[in-house]
Amino acid sequence: MRTLRFLLRKEFLQIVRDRTLLGMIFMMPLIQLIILANAVTFEVTSARMYVIDRDRSTMSLGVVDRLTASGRFIPTAASQSLAAANDAMLDRGIDLIVVIPADFERDLVREMHAPVQVILNAEDGAAAGVTRSYVTQVLARYSAELGTSVRPALSMGGAGRVAGSPATGGAVPSSPSAGPMIDVQRRGWYNPELNYRDYMVPGILVVLVTMIGTLLTAMNIVREKEAGTLDQLNVTPITRPVFIAAKLIPLWVFAMIDLALGLAFAHFVLGVPVHGSLVLVFFSAAVYLVVALGFGLWISTIADTQQQAMFVAYSVLLVYLLMSGLFTPISGMPGWAQWLAELNPVAHFVELMRAVLLKGAGLADVARPLGILAAMGVLMLTLAVRSSRTSQ
Repeated sequence: MRTLRFLLRKEFLQIVRDRTLLGMIFMMPLIQLIILANAVTFEVTSARMYVIDRDRSTMSLGVVDRLTASGRFIPTAASQSLAAANDAMLDRGIDLIVVIPADFERDLVREMHAPVQVILNAEDGAAAGVTRSYVTQVLARYSAELGTSVRPALSMGGAGRVAGSPATGGAVPSSPSAGPMIDVQRRGWYNPELNYRDYMVPGILVVLVTMIGTLLTAMNIVREKEAGTLDQLNVTPITRPVFIAAKLIPLWVFAMIDLALGLAFAHFVLGVPVHGSLVLVFFSAAVYLVVALGFGLWISTIADTQQQAMFVAYSVLLVYLLMSGLFTPISGMPGWAQWLAELNPVAHFVELMRAVLLKGAGLADVARPLGILAAMGVLMLTLAVRSSRTSQ
């Protein structure tokens, strides 16, 4: 125990005296949190719009005005030529084309419904889908104002090349508003303002804790290999468990401090709600860090240099992050990918963090991901320690 105390003191002093490492631990996560919390979003705040108004009536102007007034669509150009609009989309100067056909107002007055063609640049399928939803909502509200039905006929273009004839695929069925209507009242639970930042920040915190727990652990032990001090330690009376504990405990402590700073910044500066128990959050983080630290320890057993450790860590962490449900929902992945995601500790911790912070979930609600993390932690740390013994 006395040996462990001296080794811990030595490790803490090494980290505190290394300004570069200290900056990586405390400054970089906060900078990344500020940038990612505001940049990582699938919302479309502004879409450049090309208008082809072949009716030039009061109601056709109302369509353009309603789209512009929503604040999400910016009128960039207007003409009567679909070819010119197509060239503008091909040059990536616009994001969507709104084509209002001739006799638009006459059809609304006489037949109570009329089509509006909306051509979207579908290179980015996610952004195109969100933009389509916004257009449909705006036109639905305008239809309710008029007491008629404005039907958006949607067309997706790859790099902007679209057909000259009106689109029919993807049209939203319409019916006169004279018949019975169902008034749907929506209410969003857990994130009533539909703030994408509230959804992303808990996952970003998981990423930052993972990077510290894995990368720094791997590089810290590999640094001993490069300096040649690891061989010297192997011939001392220091046991392997004591050496590993002295290496992992300081980074475990700093990762927990980083999580506390990140949560405080997210709540008081970014306004991210904390509905659940902070005790549960930190207890879960403590369990998860055993997995991250064990993974970093395993990397240190197969890498001989810090460059190798960094490469291996980033290669594996990239797959972890992309399949964690942070950017795309796991439920939307193929079946085989969903099974693989069950082996991803990042996915379970992201699920747990979002449930506790946004939903106020309790221990019973997150027992499954917490239990999986605990089992992974024991397994990963055991394999890493055994691998470390055989590799040295």
